[in-house]
Amino acid sequence: MRYGVSGSGFGNGGSDSSLGEEWGVRAARSRALAVLRVRGRALGAAILPAAVAVVLYAGEVTGHFTGTGWTTARWTVTVVAVLVLLAAAAVALVVARARPAVTPTVELTEAAAPDLHRLVRDLADRLDVPAPSAIALTPDCDSWLEDRSHPAHGRAAVPAGAGPVLVIGSPFLWWMRVGELRAVLAPVVAGTGPAADPDIAAARRFVRGLDAAVAVPGEPGLGALRRLGARGVGRVARLLLRACGTHAAEMERGVAAAGSERAQAVDHGARIVAQEQVGLAYAGWDRLLTRVALPAWRMGRWPSGLDAGVVSALTELSNRDRLAEGFSSRLGERPACDLLEEPGAVDEAASLLAARLFHGGPAEPGPDWAPVEWSRYPEEVVDRKWRVEAARLHDVLDRLGTGSGPRTAEGPTLSRVLTHLTAPAPSAAPEKPDDLPAVFPDTAGEADDDEVGNPAADALAAALSAQVAREEAQREARAAAAAPAGGGIAGFTGPDGPWPLCPLLPPRTGRDLLADHVTALVCCAAVDSTGAAPGLDWLDGPALLVGGERAADLGPRVLALVEEGDPAPLRAWLSTTGVRPEKPVRLL
Repeated sequence: MRYGVSGSGFGNGGSDSSLGEEWGVRAARSRALAVLRVRGRALGAAILPAAVAVVLYAGEVTGHFTGTGWTTARWTVTVVAVLVLLAAAAVALVVARARPAVTPTVELTEAAAPDLHRLVRDLADRLDVPAPSAIALTPDCDSWLEDRSHPAHGRAAVPAGAGPVLVIGSPFLWWMRVGELRAVLAPVVAGTGPAADPDIAAARRFVRGLDAAVAVPGEPGLGALRRLGARGVGRVARLLLRACGTHAAEMERGVAAAGSERAQAVDHGARIVAQEQVGLAYAGWDRLLTRVALPAWRMGRWPSGLDAGVVSALTELSNRDRLAEGFSSRLGERPACDLLEEPGAVDEAASLLAARLFHGGPAEPGPDWAPVEWSRYPEEVVDRKWRVEAARLHDVLDRLGTGSGPRTAEGPTLSRVLTHLTAPAPSAAPEKPDDLPAVFPDTAGEADDDEVGNPAADALAAALSAQVAREEAQREARAAAAAPAGGGIAGFTGPDGPWPLCPLLPPRTGRDLLADHVTALVCCAAVDSTGAAPGLDWLDGPALLVGGERAADLGPRVLALVEEGDPAPLRAWLSTTGVRPEKPVRLL
C-alpha cells in the first residue's frame, strides 16, 4: 500500500512549518481514530447478539425471565449469536491472513547502494524521524513509502526492522543530481514519523487487511465452497471499506501535509529545481517507454538500459526545445546513480521489471526474450521490426487474393503495395441539367463526398488488424503457459488476482496499423536499395536515416497513400531518395 508524500509532491512553505506539521499530524491521528471507531463498531455489532444472549441467560438464573416465551427467545438469540460470532471470526481470520498487495520492485541492499542508504539515513536524522527499513526501486517516476510489515508477507519482504520501505522511481536516480534527489526524497522520508504513531499504524493495518480481503475471492485455487465463503467475507470487507474510506483518505492527506511541512527546512533551495526535474523526468520516461521500449518488447527484446536511456532522451529533448540555458552545467554535477555500486546491473534489473510490468513476459531472459543494448538497437530491433511488418503486409495481400496479384517471382516489392493502395481516378461529375430546380442538390457530388476515400486500404487494414490480433493472442497464450501457476503473464499477483499489465498506448486503428506497415516496407526498400540505415530517435523511436539525417518527411506521404489513395507524394520521395520500388526487399 502506498502512503506518505509522493516524489512529485512539495509543500508550499510557510512562516511556521512546525504549526503546519502539528496540524497535519493531529488531523491524521483524528482520522485514524475515526477508522478505528469503524472497526470498533463492527466488533460491537458482532458481539451484540452474544451480549443479549448473556442477559437472557442471566435473567433465567435470577428468576426474572422465565416461561416458554423467554426460553424460545434465549434459544433464538443464542443461535443468532453463534452464527454472527462464527461469521465475524471468519471475517477476522481472512482479514488477518489476506496478503496485501506489494508493488513489484528491485530491492537495493546496503551492499548494493551504501551511499544511497547513507544519504537516506542522514536525511532521516536531519528530519528527526525513523529511517526506512529498506530501499527499493520501481520503474516509475514517483517515490513513496510502502508498508510491508504484514505477517502474510513474510520476513523476506522487510529485510531490516519493521518500518516502511522507501520506494524510489528508478528514472530519478539517473536523471537527477544528488542534491535534487535528496530534495525529492525529503518529504517522503518525513512520512516515517507519522507511520510510527500507534493509532495511524493500527488504522493502516486495518484498511490494508480489508483491501486484501476484498481480493480473496479472485485468488486461484479456491474450491467452490471456499470461494462462496470468500465472497461473503468480501462483501463485508467492502462495506467496512466504504464506511472508513473517506477517513482513511483524509488520514493520508494529513500525513502527507505533515511530511511536506517537516521537509521544508531540508535543501530548500533545491526544491524548486527538483520539482521541475520530476515533471521533466516523467515526460522523458513516458516517451522512452511508448516510442522506444514498446517496439522492442513487441519484438521479444527488452532494452537493458532504460534508465540510462532517460538521460539520452531528455538530453535530446533539451537540445531540441532549448529547455534551459544552464542545462549543460547541471549535467556536470554528480548524478544520483553514482550512489549505486553497480549502476549497470541495477538498471538492467529495473529494465526487465519495467518490461514485465508494462508488457508482460518471462522473469528471465531466453531465446524469445533477450536483452538488447542501445548500440545494437537499430540492427536487432528497428531493422527486424520493419522486415517482420513488411512480411506480414505481403502475407495478408496474398491471402486477400486481390487484383494486385500474388508476389512476383523476383520477390515482394514496394510497387505491388503502391499499385494495390492507389485509388482509381474519380470520374467527372455529371453536369446539372439546366431545367433542374435550384433547390435540388447535385446528388452525385454529395454521394462522392460521403464515400470512403480508399476502400482498398480499408480492406487491407481490416485484414492486417485481424492478423495482428491473432499473433498477439498466440503470444499471450505462450507467455501464460510459461508463467508460474497463478502468477499471471507478468508473474505478479496484485490485489485483484494477477497483476494487470499497464497499457502504454491506446489501441491503434486499422489505418494506423496499415500506415505503420507501409512505412516499414518503404524503409526496408530504402535500406536495401540506397545508403539508408535503421536508426534510433530517443524521443520518437525507430527512425530511417538517409544520409545520416532522420527522414522526418516520410510519414505524411505514406498517409496520403493510405488515406487518400494518392501515391504521388510518396513516389516523389522515392525518386528523390533513389529508392527503386520495383526491386524486391529482403524479408524475415
